[in-house]
Amino acid sequence: MKKLINLSILVALSILISCNTSTARKEARAKEKILLSASRIEKNGWIYVHLEGTPSAIGYQHGYLLAGEIADLRDALSMMNEKQTGKNWDFYRDESLKMFWGNVPDEYQDEIDGIVTGVNARLGKVFVDRKDIVAMNSILETSWYYVPWLNKNSSPNPPGHCSAIAATGSWTKDGKIVMAHNSWVDFMFGERWNIIFDVLPEKGNRFIMDGLPGFIHSGDDFSINSAGLIVTETTISNFSGFDPDGVAEFVRARKAVQYASSIAEWMDIMKEKNNGGYANDWLVGDNKTGEIGRLELGLKHQISEITKDGYLVGANFPVYKDVIRDETKFDTTDMSSSPNARKARWEQLMKENKGKIDVDAAMRFMGDHYDTWRKQDKASSLSLCGHNDEDERGSPNFDWKPFYPDGAIQAKATDGTLASEMKLWAIMGRPCGEPFIAAGFLEAHPEFIWQKSFLRDMPGEKWSLFEKDMH
Repeated sequence: MKKLINLSILVALSILISCNTSTARKEARAKEKILLSASRIEKNGWIYVHLEGTPSAIGYQHGYLLAGEIADLRDALSMMNEKQTGKNWDFYRDESLKMFWGNVPDEYQDEIDGIVTGVNARLGKVFVDRKDIVAMNSILETSWYYVPWLNKNSSPNPPGHCSAIAATGSWTKDGKIVMAHNSWVDFMFGERWNIIFDVLPEKGNRFIMDGLPGFIHSGDDFSINSAGLIVTETTISNFSGFDPDGVAEFVRARKAVQYASSIAEWMDIMKEKNNGGYANDWLVGDNKTGEIGRLELGLKHQISEITKDGYLVGANFPVYKDVIRDETKFDTTDMSSSPNARKARWEQLMKENKGKIDVDAAMRFMGDHYDTWRKQDKASSLSLCGHNDEDERGSPNFDWKPFYPDGAIQAKATDGTLASEMKLWAIMGRPCGEPFIAAGFLEAHPEFIWQKSFLRDMPGEKWSLFEKDMH
């Protein structure tokens, strides 16, 4: 009898093991099938990934293909934000999920959870969870806007990042749209801003954008969608305001590029339940009409303009008087401030290049070193291609100390013809192509040695063409 019982147990265990093995094989085959439609290519400092399918499939592909980069960025953000804001990573994990998750649409919840599953499957252990990915996606608005609001900071100073241009009509060489953008941020953060996403979702528009690993949106917001829209932005300096009950900017920015097919639709999505986080001057072009528009998206004021013949530039200066008066502490008269100095340079370049602006000119603008305050060709915190790490003055209006390793860390450019084919030019590292060597910098500036574990070299790169369906 005992032998029969033991034999029954063995049979049952064998069946259970067989079932579990069969289930594991089916799951493995399903995951392999999901990855068949995805790809990863490395090119001149960039990582291009093609993602497609359902939200959960796109998330899984994203997490699996960029697992190492996502884990590395999570660790870098944890260290950087605790040093700069005094809040540890658990704070950002808990606060971002509690504040934003309820307003994240189901499809993006599924995509975020898919990223988590993909990262952990690739690394073979539980390395990230939902809280990590939400905290990463929302870090620009929580660290720069929510924390100052929470601390009741009377002099908020979200860092100014980016120089950008949109031009059309008589201002461009062929009358079509030209758009370009360079991204400014701490080097140890920005050196990781090296992903080109080509996303073909189950619903909505296909889009191509630059971004950070683990982000479901661009973050520094240079994107092209299959409906003909081209989008970029620059942040509003010295901005104050936040609504914790609003919808996260990362949700609205992703929804807008995926579902809008006109400038008006794009602006409506961005304005709906706006939380004031990551307050920007958005530049949007519609390739179908040749129009370009600006949306200055404050919390109290949302002001827009659209033109078929003109240019719009950004350099972290607020444009409209209501926003300047009610939502910022921005000084429009201080020409030694980076936004005002770069605005002056934009005006010079536009005057000199009317009717001649094309994508080559736009790429040249992104690497421009003229300092209008010093009145010399000097790469600094005041030039369109920002080099705060070489500026003995630093950038007081952004609270950047002298020689702080911050500035332009990559750039993108496109025009109407390229955008119609979902193509863009991009350069990783300084847009001028000059290198940054971390060891030499830290030897010269040991006050920043605390960044050693995460500060990397940015070798001089060249502009490279990216497009949908790259092989």
